[in-house]
Amino acid sequence: MTTIDDTTIVDPDGELPPAPAERRVVTDATPMVAIIGRPNVGKSSLFNRILSRRHAIVSEVAGTTRDRLISRASWKGRPFLLVDTGGLEDDPEGNIPQRVQQQADMAMGAADLIVFLTDAIQGLTATDEAVAQRLRRTDKPVILAVNKVDNDNRELAASEFYALGLTDTAFISAYHNYGIYDLLDRVVELLPAPELVDLWDYENDVAEEPVAGWEDDEDSDSAETDTEPEYVPPTEMRLAIVGRTNVGKSLLTNTIIGEERSIVSPVAGTTRDALDTEVAYKDHLITLVDTAGIRRPGQVQRGIERYSVLRAVNAVRRSDITLLITDATELATAQDAHIAGLAWDTNRGLIVVVNKWDLVNRNRFRMERVLHRVQERLHFMSYVPVCFTSALTGEGIEELLDTALSLWEERQKRVPYRELQYLLADAVSAHTPPSQRGNIRNRLRIRRVRQVGVNPPTFAISVNDPKLVHFSYRRYLENQIRDRFGFDRTHLRLIFRPDRDERTPRSGIRSPGANPARRASARR
Repeated sequence: MTTIDDTTIVDPDGELPPAPAERRVVTDATPMVAIIGRPNVGKSSLFNRILSRRHAIVSEVAGTTRDRLISRASWKGRPFLLVDTGGLEDDPEGNIPQRVQQQADMAMGAADLIVFLTDAIQGLTATDEAVAQRLRRTDKPVILAVNKVDNDNRELAASEFYALGLTDTAFISAYHNYGIYDLLDRVVELLPAPELVDLWDYENDVAEEPVAGWEDDEDSDSAETDTEPEYVPPTEMRLAIVGRTNVGKSLLTNTIIGEERSIVSPVAGTTRDALDTEVAYKDHLITLVDTAGIRRPGQVQRGIERYSVLRAVNAVRRSDITLLITDATELATAQDAHIAGLAWDTNRGLIVVVNKWDLVNRNRFRMERVLHRVQERLHFMSYVPVCFTSALTGEGIEELLDTALSLWEERQKRVPYRELQYLLADAVSAHTPPSQRGNIRNRLRIRRVRQVGVNPPTFAISVNDPKLVHFSYRRYLENQIRDRFGFDRTHLRLIFRPDRDERTPRSGIRSPGANPARRASARR
């Protein structure tokens, strides 16, 4: 690591820029359970089975899992963190396999309990013995889980694993859900006991004010108020980091949290799973989701890459704000616009991040050309903010997080009902809704507008007929709401509903007196 002109330059394989004290990885007292073992023994299958969902990519190809996958789980009311790791090897060759071993070592070092998974079909191997020898030197509880025990013959053959000398042994089948419940029961028994914290304030245990719900009968009526509780926006935010391959998504994630959470490599497609990491920043809990690179649909190969892209798209859908990472040396490509369209279709907030900004000649005119290029390519979302960062040097990280928080607060904004009615009256008087071609009498009539949701800000507009709303007038109303209430950088959702008070004409209903035959039958 070197310093040039007060700028810290780091090697991707070396030390990361230190994160400030206000930005740190969230750590709590929840115990951690790590699943380790050789490649292709079913660690990801067991991980998904315990979570009861398909979170990790499962494939018959050895070495599919590379990074640590961390997710919250619980069994019989006892919560814990479950960690899926890559396969352990005796002599890994290459940069990526060595990084996988480091990730597995970090998981074992931070775990409170280790589940050592083996394969009953392949039997006891030298790698299993080497891992068991290493686990004997640790003071952490270890459970030996022999996977793929699908029948009695395999269970009989799996007895050879008792030679490893591990006390707790379980025969399971992650695919057929055999022995999983017994394994979880043993995991809960071996986890450290939760700490009981006494929250009572013994020094100030006398309440100076009446406790809510303990008022006298004569004071209970006066305690009730007609005022509605003030809306308090949530403080938890999910950021999905998406983009093309090799634009620096994993390095940006590591720079934000200040540690090596994801494996960084110049090889395209290094990251495969969607990795969640909780970070505390300025009294907000931010969940960063690092995803795999998304290539053009025609270039996505079947198998692991296809599942990686599906998880990246799913990360966009379950996020609040999407960070579209682009390369400063290759700006605003057609694939970038396609990825931005995913955030547009799902009504997610979007921030364009121009990464690798340290590789270009920076000046004011260069930045203006970049902004013009991004707005030209993303013409359907010209309001999105643009941030310039360098994941290698740590430049622009604080500005990026501040922009994300500002956009998050904008998406949580609520507009009073009365202010919306004033806006509607001004907008309709300034620009009357156009009449339908060929039917001048059938004109759009807008009754009222109300905000019905946030994140994204959603407005329900009552009209006489939603089919009469032209796309140009929809855009006009959206721009009026943006200009009046300061929705400058977020997507707005307008829902046009038929007015309930609108009376529908009665058609084809005749009284009994209109027909002589029916009148005669009515007399009888």
